[in-house]
Amino acid sequence: MAPRPYWKGYLKLSLVSCPIALTPATSSSEKISFRQVNKGTGNRIRYKKVDAETDEEVSGDDIGKGYEVAKNEYLIMDDEELEAIQLESTHTIEIDQFVPFSQIDRRYYDQPYYIVPNDEVGAEAFAVIREAMVGKGVAALARVVMNKRERVIAIEPHGKGMIGTTLHYAYEVRKAEEYFDDVPDVKIAPDMLKLAQHIVESKEGEFEPEAFVDHYEQALVEVIKKKQAHEPLRKSVERTAAPKNVVNLMDALRRSVESGKAPAKAGKPAKGKKRAAGQGEMLLPISGSKAVAKKPATQPASRRKAG
Repeated sequence: MAPRPYWKGYLKLSLVSCPIALTPATSSSEKISFRQVNKGTGNRIRYKKVDAETDEEVSGDDIGKGYEVAKNEYLIMDDEELEAIQLESTHTIEIDQFVPFSQIDRRYYDQPYYIVPNDEVGAEAFAVIREAMVGKGVAALARVVMNKRERVIAIEPHGKGMIGTTLHYAYEVRKAEEYFDDVPDVKIAPDMLKLAQHIVESKEGEFEPEAFVDHYEQALVEVIKKKQAHEPLRKSVERTAAPKNVVNLMDALRRSVESGKAPAKAGKPAKGKKRAAGQGEMLLPISGSKAVAKKPATQPASRRKAG
């Protein structure tokens, strides 16, 4: 069963509009998480909000929002003052413009959402807007109010639906020059570059997210299962030695090519297990709780054009 929509409203293109629903396209809820507990009693830890200077507990009514204007000096903002600048949500995503997929800098992408029509009446208008973008190979840029904040959202066709990805504002993205300006300019020998390109070609394949396995999650599940079964746990883990500094780059490239000569070109990456046992289910239910097995969500076929 699909999760409940996170946002409901209308998608509007000029005089054409249709009711839509947005649901987060990603989730980390299936990852194993831990609670802080009292090791002596096994009870959960509850935190109290206390004054940093007096150590006295503070009630919810006395807790406000403060902007730090100097060290340990705060400008207290009342809820009424903040509400005065909050944007009114019209629950409408109005498309401002269309841009080629390739023009959207990946650094600006934030949270992806699946967008679907919210009733049968608007399905036709939804399809018209989607297919118009498919035909032109463009993404729509629009604005949406979420959590009392206005966000820019990029909307792209995806299979029978669309994907809307909230974007960071320019002031939120760090300038690459601050990190790359000190990278030295290096003149690469043609033979060295050719060897490196050969190694790259030998590892070419298709992007298959299912082929990547969360080894830490798998190991964590195994540890929890053994702990529940009162089996002994290995205390230490052997660590792989760090790669040695390359003394002769050309020699390292040649040896890399030699070591990969068996298959001239790698095929698709070997697929790992579809799911780690425990990613969504625990085989040994913890006493006092019920474990519910979840079926892995199927991924929709993508019609999104490459950016």
